[in-house]
Amino acid sequence: MDPDNDGRLHMEPRPKVFICRTFPPAIVEPLARIAEVGSWPGDGAVPPDELIRGVQGCRAVITTLTEPVGPDLLAEAKDLAVISQMAAGYDNIDLEAARSQGIVVTNTPGVTTEATADVAWLLILMVARQAPVARSDLLEGHWRSWEVWRWAGKDLAGATLGVVGLGKIGAAVAARARGFGMQVVYHSRRRDPAAEERTGAQYCETLQDLLTVADVVSLHVPLSPATRHLIGQREFEAMREGAILINTARGGVVDEAALLAALDNGRLMGAGLDVFAQEPLDPASPLLRQPRIVALPHIGSATVRTRTAMARMAVENAIAVLTGQPEKAHRII
Repeated sequence: MDPDNDGRLHMEPRPKVFICRTFPPAIVEPLARIAEVGSWPGDGAVPPDELIRGVQGCRAVITTLTEPVGPDLLAEAKDLAVISQMAAGYDNIDLEAARSQGIVVTNTPGVTTEATADVAWLLILMVARQAPVARSDLLEGHWRSWEVWRWAGKDLAGATLGVVGLGKIGAAVAARARGFGMQVVYHSRRRDPAAEERTGAQYCETLQDLLTVADVVSLHVPLSPATRHLIGQREFEAMREGAILINTARGGVVDEAALLAALDNGRLMGAGLDVFAQEPLDPASPLLRQPRIVALPHIGSATVRTRTAMARMAVENAIAVLTGQPEKAHRII
């Protein structure tokens, strides 16, 4: 505060912040001490027109992966200093457009690791043991007696898990494989001897090398131009017959049409998907009609503790930038 010419104290207006979801008051409270906070009160993604209206005049916006942040939106947000993403991934944000306006972009890495790794294993087990089909048959009255071959799935003990992307989540998935008696191989852009030591994973020089030996392939890479359709027709043809594909990364990493073809022709045993190229997934999607796909509605980080930690970190990132301490934020740019 500085004295005005007439001797009265002049107070700078508090910065405006828009949150694209409704957070618990206890999480918002530290931000509300320094800023005027508004939030989207509805369910699901903020409609584009409401998002444009919400960010106007704001110094910070807290986004989720469902809000596209591109040049059109940023053109309406001329005062924006920080985009605080409540997610580890940030493929919904045009980083070049943000960089050109001098906007800091932050995310919430690390806190989603264990919850997402658990969901990857949930999908592995559900697909390997044909649990959804067996449960459906049970509920529909098709279970008549104990049968020798019906619902017979894949043994995991002694099988090989292939992890594509041995980052924090990939390493957590690999570590869990030890308890199931699996061998683990991985492929990443860079070899990670420390992670190999922790997880027992063996490095594959190429993705093709991994695909030819893995009984279960689990994807843990960000979506980028380099990874879009990373797994397509050529990769499915390279996979072992009867293999399982698991995707808890981003839907665009997999060519979904090629996946359906690989399942329809019997190349794969099944697939477990928590993410899709277009979300929410259309209920009429052929992905939901393919009986050997186990589909979940992007619940990788959906535990109370994890989502609370993500929201709190997103708020802390915004506060760090607004208070002139961007070095304390988890910055992407």
